[in-house]
Amino acid sequence: MALRAEPEPQRRRLLSTGRLFFVLVAALLYLGWNTQTQRYISPNRGVGYTLGIVGGSLMLLLLVYSLRKRWAWLSFLGSTPGWFRFHMVLGIVGPLCILYHANFGTGATNSNVALFSMLTVAASGLIGRYIYVHIHHGLYGRKLELGELRAGAEGLRSLSGSISFLPELVTRIESAEQRLLKAGPQLSFLGFAKPIVVNLVALEARWQLHRYIRQALYAGARRSAVVALEHRRLGFTARCYVDRRLAATRRVAGFEGYERLFSLWHALHIPLIFIMVIAAVIHVIAVHVY
Repeated sequence: MALRAEPEPQRRRLLSTGRLFFVLVAALLYLGWNTQTQRYISPNRGVGYTLGIVGGSLMLLLLVYSLRKRWAWLSFLGSTPGWFRFHMVLGIVGPLCILYHANFGTGATNSNVALFSMLTVAASGLIGRYIYVHIHHGLYGRKLELGELRAGAEGLRSLSGSISFLPELVTRIESAEQRLLKAGPQLSFLGFAKPIVVNLVALEARWQLHRYIRQALYAGARRSAVVALEHRRLGFTARCYVDRRLAATRRVAGFEGYERLFSLWHALHIPLIFIMVIAAVIHVIAVHVY
């Protein structure tokens, strides 16, 4: 068995601004849910009332991104990518303020309608973010083209020399890739379901390939002292290569389905925002008039 492995891939940073923000929001949600906030915050006055005004204003600002994206003459407000980033922050911070304003509980009918409309919009935004990154270069990059994904997947195949110590693994990976490309419904109107099926098939293929790597290296370690010594490093290199190949093929296989999903999501998300705004306006009028 030829023993050659590429240097170990660099691991991703554990901490980033986005992850720190997520941890902070999760901590505030946990604190608010498990604390009797009504002992310290009243929605009718003081901090609680202010949180309602701030949260409502932030949710209203969500509409600015849609307007900026469609009307070029609003360029004086800032760039569209900048508003996109701000839009996502608003969609998290706004609901957080409102939840503290409502003491993480329900109230009158008009309050409940406004609250659940807002939570639906927030949940819809998180779903949209997940779909968005599958058809763009990262969270803020330009839209991907299917040809780019195919070229990237082909480029990874040329690196198969990095796992020459497991020659049969390449054949197994190629077989798994073929299953991925054929997975999911073939009818165009069911294309939105394809990413779900592709992800399930990819998980199964990853488990099978990782198991083969463990078994092959274990058998090789019994025959060769060198393999036994390098067992962990070789296993890590092989698993990373498998994961990169499957991830690239999975993106190719699911791309058109994600495009269709994003179109369906967009058609639903925008009306939800307007429903939320109307419900919030009715809530504000009901609180201050009655």
